[in-house]
Amino acid sequence: MPASPILRVEGLGVRYGALVALDNTWAAGVYFDAFAHGMDVTMQALTKYVAGHSDVLLGSVTVRDEQLHKRLGEMHNLLGYAVSPDECSLALRGMKTLAVRLQAIENTALEVAGWLAGRPEVELVLHPALSSCPGHEFWKRDFTGSAGVFSIVLQRQYTKEQVLRFVDTLELFKIGYSWGGVTSLAVAYDLRGNAERPDYGHRIVRLNIGLEDVEDLRADLERGLERLG
Repeated sequence: MPASPILRVEGLGVRYGALVALDNTWAAGVYFDAFAHGMDVTMQALTKYVAGHSDVLLGSVTVRDEQLHKRLGEMHNLLGYAVSPDECSLALRGMKTLAVRLQAIENTALEVAGWLAGRPEVELVLHPALSSCPGHEFWKRDFTGSAGVFSIVLQRQYTKEQVLRFVDTLELFKIGYSWGGVTSLAVAYDLRGNAERPDYGHRIVRLNIGLEDVEDLRADLERGLERLG
């Protein structure tokens, strides 16, 4: 890749006077400083890392300046969006343990990702903090840490049925889409390539690392990988 996608979008925003918005959920609003990188609007699914326990449906929109805040605030009032005190209290509860959870999740995810990169069943680990991951140089330049969501691409000989069986075999890893909680998750995808994305097809599995013991997670994945064939 010749340049960072973020810098390309930011440059267009400056050139044409457009507002630049970013979903900062993966970095939990902590590992990537959106405003320092020229964003005007940064959003998060607080359902995920901030709340941290998969029991809240909540999001946030944060803006750079007061004028933009007023514009969005007027539309917010017009649409009638509101959240309950209970949801807010659960998000505030999650923020008290956010730093501890993020550190534990990052450490475990890096250890699991590094171990998976050495498995013969795995062609590629798509974790941006690994030097072998496409785009690693942008993560290293712009981020101060990494989260617990990453993907693995299994070797080409495995069929879709085998990949699905691998996910079904896992016990600690539950099947689920809404990551960022304390429970590790696994979801199989079928991603077809285009001009900007490789064609991994049915061989890609997204993992979310939770707060389980790293050795238990590794043992669970090892059992699943050994049953692939």
